[in-house]
Amino acid sequence: MNMVKHGFDIVDKATFRSGMSRFGSTVNVVTTRYGGKRYGFTASAVCSVSDTPATLLVCINRANSCFHAFENARHFCVNTLMPGHEDISNVFAGKPPTADRFMLGDWREGLTGTPVLVNASVSFECELDKAVDEATHRILFGRVIDVRENEDRATLLYCMRRYLKG
Repeated sequence: MNMVKHGFDIVDKATFRSGMSRFGSTVNVVTTRYGGKRYGFTASAVCSVSDTPATLLVCINRANSCFHAFENARHFCVNTLMPGHEDISNVFAGKPPTADRFMLGDWREGLTGTPVLVNASVSFECELDKAVDEATHRILFGRVIDVRENEDRATLLYCMRRYLKG
């Protein structure tokens, strides 16, 4: 079904997804703690918003199995993965599904109790400032309260539906 808006046809889902696969991006695992449990998902839709105050945004699909935790949690952490973390990315993306996504990697509690990947390229611990729903997703705006950088600055990238080493 094509939708018409302002006289232009909106592209179909397959065409849009194919075009978006050409956007190279960092691979991130976004984590939180809610109800005494750890939750996380793999995200490429992460970007800076401002440096004054330090703010970033993350997009989460509202159909995601851990959405309820992010909907109710006050803090989250964006852990940018490094080459060699492909298995961590896949597990948090639900490939394969697993009860404990935190079985891979060395996780510690951050300032707010959110899970922080010890050897991430960089981790941004955030306090939720606001959330906005758009189509199938929720955009989480987080004020950055802590940054942890790894001396090895390599970052895992994803483009054209495959991992690249950056």
